[in-house]
Amino acid sequence: MLNNKTILITGGTGSFGNAFTRYVLENYDPKKVIIYSRDEYKQFVMRNKFIALGKEAGVDYDSKLRFFIGDVRDEARLRRAFKDVDYVVHAAALKQVPACEYNPMEAVKTNIDGAMGIISAALDSDVRKVVALSTDKAVNPVNLYGGTKLVSDKLFIAANAYRGQSGTVFSVVRYGNVAGSRGSVIPFFDNLAKSGATELPITDMRMTRFWISLDEGIRLVVKALEESEGGETYISKIPSFRVTDLATAMAPDLGQVEVGIREGEKLHECMVPEADSLTTYEYERHFVIYPHMEWCDLSITDLKGGKKVEPGFVSVSYTHLTLPTNREGEISVGAVSLKKKKHAPRSLHEIGRRSTS
Repeated sequence: MLNNKTILITGGTGSFGNAFTRYVLENYDPKKVIIYSRDEYKQFVMRNKFIALGKEAGVDYDSKLRFFIGDVRDEARLRRAFKDVDYVVHAAALKQVPACEYNPMEAVKTNIDGAMGIISAALDSDVRKVVALSTDKAVNPVNLYGGTKLVSDKLFIAANAYRGQSGTVFSVVRYGNVAGSRGSVIPFFDNLAKSGATELPITDMRMTRFWISLDEGIRLVVKALEESEGGETYISKIPSFRVTDLATAMAPDLGQVEVGIREGEKLHECMVPEADSLTTYEYERHFVIYPHMEWCDLSITDLKGGKKVEPGFVSVSYTHLTLPTNREGEISVGAVSLKKKKHAPRSLHEIGRRSTS
């Protein structure tokens, strides 16, 4: 699918962009991979990293990579960057919840105005497909980040009405928290534990979160690039955890102190809301929410073997709580693997039993 094609990644120097670029270079033979981002230093670091990876693999990755300085707020620059591009993966966003709460207008400019610029540039440049990365915080949002991503998702879905019969296809991939990414609680806890902290801060002892690894996220984006016909929201079937249980698994010898919920935080997250159950279909490893729009006729849409969920179905983070383990029996979350100690819990259910005993 991506062989001899040009792929552009907005926000391409981030955790996802680095991992997705490596996946594409190792599994396909693209014509070009364009990294579109604002930070020249991060581009410099990323280029040198892939030069080194290419030398190790005996492949000239650098000849496939292009680095464009640009902001998704700048539609003119987007139009220039999208020339002759086949696929766009839109990963750029202001996504730190407290930062968006404190800088709401900047969040709107990047997450909403930026989405409109991506859509216009893609339509006018005849891009084949655009996949926009989203978040569980866009479901029933209570913060600026979630609110702007909800609007962004709606824009990308509605953009399919502008494409005609054979124009650009737009779809959305909805994530939970990406394990091990910058800003994730996992490296935060890990750094505290390694630095000699005596306790880990927990905003609220009841809080639960969905998690997804970068590899799982990449696979879902590739599926959207392969299968999307316009307006779908792809959602991985991913586990969730209590933040307290994650802290116990990562640092069983450390105490935990509740520091208070931050501005814009929710106790629990939702991936599939009840209102979307009418057009949600279940597959082996993911869900797809099909657009509830007059231009989308599910009776003639290729549902690829999906089974419609029951009316009223929801996917929320306080159910199916678990922590993953690898083949060695270690608790493994993202890039962090932890040797089990004799009193470290094997699962969140075990922790739950302890807390109630």
